[in-house]
Amino acid sequence: MRPATTLETVRLRLRPWRPEDREPFAALNADPVVMEHFPAPLDREASDALADRIATGLDERGWGLWALEAPDVTPFAGFVGLSVPGFEAPFTPAVEVGWRLARPWWGHGYASEAAREAVRFGRDELGLDEVVSFTAVGNGRSRRVMERIGLTHDPADDFDHPHLPDGHPLQRHVLYRGPGRATGPDA
Repeated sequence: MRPATTLETVRLRLRPWRPEDREPFAALNADPVVMEHFPAPLDREASDALADRIATGLDERGWGLWALEAPDVTPFAGFVGLSVPGFEAPFTPAVEVGWRLARPWWGHGYASEAAREAVRFGRDELGLDEVVSFTAVGNGRSRRVMERIGLTHDPADDFDHPHLPDGHPLQRHVLYRGPGRATGPDA
């Protein structure tokens, strides 16, 4: 086990998980709008199990999916960070940058700001040559975050998620890869 790293940006803190994060995490995982591009919302038991896996991974590696805090705004907005996909695909093994925020914290630039910092950490501290990010084809919000943080999409990399059955409406996924540096005027 390694001590979990805490990262900070101008407005945000990516930190280890705390017991008090479970309640707001369960609420965001139960929100059908937040979970629109996932197979189903999570009940409290499944949400707590996910929080346990995330916290364990962070404790074991010292990095992972950090709890996202906006000091003086909210103690828990969701999570942002790095993870290793738990399935085989043409692009694995890989390290993914990902996020899931509660709806009140959408539209503030938090996902982009925190994801940029996670990618920076991956490059500078972990020596990663590449990060990836992926989502269901129709998840325009996440795709825009991927583009804002400098990841690029090649349709030739798109794939069917192996954990979803054939014909499932969310099975087709887009893959973004890249350097992760900010681009564009609203980066």
